[in-house]
Amino acid sequence: MKDFASKVAVVTGAGSGFGREFARIGASLGMKLSLADIQPEALAATVDELRGQGAQVIGETVDVSRGADVERLAQRTLDTYGAVHLLFNNAGVASGGLVWENSVKDWEWVLGVNLWGVIHGVRTFVPAMLAQGDECHVVNTASVAGLLSPQLMGVYNVSKHGVVTLTETLYQDLRVTGARIGVSLLCPAFVPTGIAQSHRNRPAGLQDGAAPTASMIASQKASEKAVSSGRISAAEVARMTFDAIRENRFYVITHPKILASVELRLQDVIAQRNPSDPFSFKPDVAHRPD
Repeated sequence: MKDFASKVAVVTGAGSGFGREFARIGASLGMKLSLADIQPEALAATVDELRGQGAQVIGETVDVSRGADVERLAQRTLDTYGAVHLLFNNAGVASGGLVWENSVKDWEWVLGVNLWGVIHGVRTFVPAMLAQGDECHVVNTASVAGLLSPQLMGVYNVSKHGVVTLTETLYQDLRVTGARIGVSLLCPAFVPTGIAQSHRNRPAGLQDGAAPTASMIASQKASEKAVSSGRISAAEVARMTFDAIRENRFYVITHPKILASVELRLQDVIAQRNPSDPFSFKPDVAHRPD
């Protein structure tokens, strides 16, 4: 997809971070926007900002872990604009700690948003794209945590590995059917966004109630430090992603230095040796409990 003007873009997690930046670029390119977020106030701020710039924008409060919410978003998008051309399955949350210390509710919350949110987006919007027959594109936000398995990030790692294989399979399925739908997999490392404070949006029914363990506290502190010190902005990541869409490029690796760690992991697999420390090349950012 190279021509964006008057095309329709759907963005989840549009109230902040990457989602808001995707929406801003879409608006600057003359796209019609359908924006979703679980935070009504943040979503309204993005919608108002872009409408103030003359963009055509609708906003829908959506919990992407709920299939019915995503279907409602799709229906409103199609009712309003009659089509969808560009889909950003972007909403995400994070939780850390030793993997055996995470509760069932931790797993349900993170997998619900990070993995099921993408599943719902694909199963809901891709059939509509196929029916249109237009040139379309899907961007799924994963993470370098979908290419590695860092310690104290088990729940998040599982969710993002799921997004990686789902997206790679989507690419292959669309390829063998000859569909005019491109696919990109966004795998950022640490970027200053609100991901480290994503617990602010955790639904009441999925609150754990138990006091955080030492490993959870250590993971939270390390995540906040790493995210806040990220040298690439969300706006830069969004620009990289739109470049990948134009080039019909699948992998969007925002921090290429991380590829040494990815290669090390793959070498471990090929050599059938025990997994190396994912932070071997950056021991100063290794997450360890106090």
